[in-house]
Amino acid sequence: MSGPDRRELAVTRPWMRAGEAFVAQLVDRLSEDELRAPSALPGWSRAHVVGHLARNAEALHRLARWARTGVQTPMYPSPQQRNAAIEASAQAPAGTLRGELHSTAAALEAALDALDETTWQAEVRSALGRPIPATEIPWMRVREVWLHGVDLDAGATVADLPPGVVDALLDDATGTMSAREDTLSVRLDAADRDRAWTLGQGGGAVLRGTAADLLGWLLGRTDGAGVSADPGPLPVAPRWL
Repeated sequence: MSGPDRRELAVTRPWMRAGEAFVAQLVDRLSEDELRAPSALPGWSRAHVVGHLARNAEALHRLARWARTGVQTPMYPSPQQRNAAIEASAQAPAGTLRGELHSTAAALEAALDALDETTWQAEVRSALGRPIPATEIPWMRVREVWLHGVDLDAGATVADLPPGVVDALLDDATGTMSAREDTLSVRLDAADRDRAWTLGQGGGAVLRGTAADLLGWLLGRTDGAGVSADPGPLPVAPRWL
């Protein structure tokens, strides 16, 4: 059994709105000094994470405009420009960062509202050049807001994600990783779900834990606490994106 289709707007758009509120609540209570403190992402402060989220909302807004108008507007002009924009954003005052997080999220929501039955099916391209229908844009934002809310290291954990988001992220990550020829082959057996996930060919060890614990290990958000491997030891998770 698999989770909901990640292009199912009736599912992903509410997840997106909830994720925007989730991350905004975390950011709004951070002081200036707390924003400058390290996040859980190597080399990034919390301000870098917030700046990235604002710039990502703008990038996805460009995809929505592409879908609506047919005029190609890539997410980012180049990886270098993307990185420079995040670095510049991270230097902004706390009030500016909080304001941009809210305003860019609202602008993205409005841009998605402007799509209709036809333009939702228009083909655009991800930052890596993968062709996708516009119906995948909300899911791309779902991944960003929920996971980077955890990456802020401001009190939220993977266990705070809605169960449906956890399951869809496990679907997404195992599917992407399994498409690589040299990926790890294990089975992820969720103690709190009536299902399991297969990584690679599914042979080898069986990893057990809650779905959130398994996701935290798989996406490198935890050290694997709560996950056991039979046979052990717990392997190193492969790269996702």
